[in-house]
Amino acid sequence: MSRVIAIANQKGGVGKSTTAINLSACLAEMDKRVLTIDVDPQGNTTSGLGVDKESVENTVYELLLGECELEDCIVSLEFGDLSLIPANVNLAGAEIELIGIEEKEYILRNKIEKVRDQYDFIIIDCPPSLNMLTINAMTTSDTVLVPIQCEYYALEGLSQLMHTIELVQERLNPSLKIEGVVFTMYDARTNLSLQVVENVKNNLHQEIYKTIIPRNVRLAEAPSYGMPINYYDGKSAGAESYRLLAEEVIHREDETWQ
Repeated sequence: MSRVIAIANQKGGVGKSTTAINLSACLAEMDKRVLTIDVDPQGNTTSGLGVDKESVENTVYELLLGECELEDCIVSLEFGDLSLIPANVNLAGAEIELIGIEEKEYILRNKIEKVRDQYDFIIIDCPPSLNMLTINAMTTSDTVLVPIQCEYYALEGLSQLMHTIELVQERLNPSLKIEGVVFTMYDARTNLSLQVVENVKNNLHQEIYKTIIPRNVRLAEAPSYGMPINYYDGKSAGAESYRLLAEEVIHREDETWQ
């Protein structure tokens, strides 16, 4: 049974795309069949996985507007059994173009339903806003994974995200759950990072992943080379962390796994 995970937080710069890229690649490294869907008009996940977002012909934009078939926009990558539905800046106009379309909240879900069984994991990178693209991602998904940056304003806006998830659960996708929170950009040298982790654990009654993603130079460099961290520098702290996160995601439901 495949699992569809949306990676969402309406706050920008918290490591959503970094998590989408590297979690996908590490799951694929563990012999899982993975489809990554970029629904962020910035297209960072697309370029971070080595696809030229400007020259790609069919993207999630064409898919949502019914201008191409699903198989036309799936790009096979060279990182294990990993495929991508790319995005670029065209997607920014989708919100307006979808006005008046019936059941527009379910367009992505209806498209993905046809190929869902072909993958073990489908990872969706959401834009840093709570718009129709994010809602499409959440109606398609089983769970939402929330990256939180270890910084002072970490909890700001999080209650708004939780409220949106609850609304989607009530009105559009009753089976949607919160996969959990993952801490990113952790700096062991600062007390602040530690305080943020403690603060979130005390105030947020959600599942929290044990794996914490550190601030890591190699992790920051990898996207400019169009490679996930496990290919760019497989021995770096960033690669090790994302492998651990992938293990945790795989065994999320497994009570006996430690």
